[in-house]
Amino acid sequence: MKTRLTLSPTRRAVIGAGAGALAFAACTPRGGAEAGLLRVAIDTEPDSLDPLKGQFASSALLYKQLHAPLTEYSPSGGLAPGLAQSWRSEDGRTWRFRLADGLQWSDGMPLTADDVVWTAQRAVDPRTGFANLGDFFAVRGARDALAGRAPASEIGVSAPDARTVIFEMDTPIGAFPVLMREFYPLPRHAIEARGDRWIRAENWVSSGPYILRQASALTYFLTRNTRFHAADSVSIPEIRVDVVEDEATRARLFRAGDLDLADRPPAEQIGFLRREIGARLHGFDAPILTYLKLNHRRPGLSDVRVRRALSLAVDRQFLADSFFSGEATPTIHVITAQALSEDGQTAPGPDRQAARALLAEAGYGPDNPLRLQFRVASGARERVAIAVADDLRNAGFTVDILASYPHDINQAVASGDFDMTLGYFNRGLKSEPDFMLEPFAPGGFADDTGWSGPGRTRFAQLMEEARGRVSRSDRIAVHREAEAVFLEDQCNVPLLHERAFWMISDRVRRRDANLQPQLWRDLSLG
Repeated sequence: MKTRLTLSPTRRAVIGAGAGALAFAACTPRGGAEAGLLRVAIDTEPDSLDPLKGQFASSALLYKQLHAPLTEYSPSGGLAPGLAQSWRSEDGRTWRFRLADGLQWSDGMPLTADDVVWTAQRAVDPRTGFANLGDFFAVRGARDALAGRAPASEIGVSAPDARTVIFEMDTPIGAFPVLMREFYPLPRHAIEARGDRWIRAENWVSSGPYILRQASALTYFLTRNTRFHAADSVSIPEIRVDVVEDEATRARLFRAGDLDLADRPPAEQIGFLRREIGARLHGFDAPILTYLKLNHRRPGLSDVRVRRALSLAVDRQFLADSFFSGEATPTIHVITAQALSEDGQTAPGPDRQAARALLAEAGYGPDNPLRLQFRVASGARERVAIAVADDLRNAGFTVDILASYPHDINQAVASGDFDMTLGYFNRGLKSEPDFMLEPFAPGGFADDTGWSGPGRTRFAQLMEEARGRVSRSDRIAVHREAEAVFLEDQCNVPLLHERAFWMISDRVRRRDANLQPQLWRDLSLG
């Protein structure tokens, strides 16, 4: 039985690498922030400012500032009116949205239901829209349009008048208004006039709380949009957004007084930062999952006993304590306790003896070891992967680590050329159970493991059933059943529910201290 005082040489080296990362030079605050300017750092350059093309989390964060959705996040993270002031459905199959009166684009042109319909059609047009159906998977005709079997103009979205939009579904979708919190109608007149150049600052037109005033490769300047439908509620006049990819550099800049807002400080520095910046470091319960992604097509991993053995081998509490300063929750679940409005879930400790027994049942042991290649990204998470590999070796697996760039890993997963890797996703403000399980559903962005068989079929059926439930409590009940199927087959191995961390300066005032500061229209400067 492993104790904290008898770590393997590999594990001691991993801890040493994490501790060494704390030894960066102290910074002297420079201050001098310009009045009325919010200074933000993000970790990645957006891949596009067009919501129908961008896929990065950094892009999604900027969309929340630059575009207005059909429905909106409330200040507490729930559902609220956006461009649409109301919506209704009798059966979850036909949804009728009523737009607010007098909506305008930032250039003064009227924003009407026709713009909404045109954007929906553009979203499912394979020449201009999403790489996948996203939130429009159930709109009548959307699948055929995306596959090129029918024109996008024939999908089930219509505008009987200038303020009414009707969505017709193939199957009932009870949470459709929730999905519309990140559907952003786009300015048809600007896009048809400028093409893909419409997202340049000099051509920018949108309906969000801010407009793009200036942009370079690493810096974006946003200015308050006076024609935003709730412009009176937007306090901060200007925002500067800098791309700072290195986590430690973001932390140093914040400590130096050069930033007001920055997320994702180095996980191994959380304890250090709590001592250094105190209450300016904020942690939030969040829909973030770290897990072992397994390739079911590989020999050995196609056996559910082997997958269960992998789960039994990992010391999740050690990962949380050693790499996240205890600020992550060890878990064997996909859905967070927060999403279920429950107390934290307690993950069992490792059971190496049970793991070895399952391996033996599957035909593996000292005379016939199961060799797995573990693809990991270099950087902070490489240390997490090394510790996981150490656990697996202690349970009888033979593990070879292959470190490479994230892009190479993504390509390997897409082509099926992997045994296992560390999976990770952050659903932002989407904390409902729907959004934790959806990535693994058919067509989801994490549906890339080759999972098949009766369990996969049942999981897909339950996910489809949950989408049709109008009642949130009914959806949660079905999602619980779907998760149970997922875990019974051990499709992937959940490890940690991480917390979202933001460094927030004393200048920043928030409407709700319990919500991540992703909606900058709700912030003010003191």
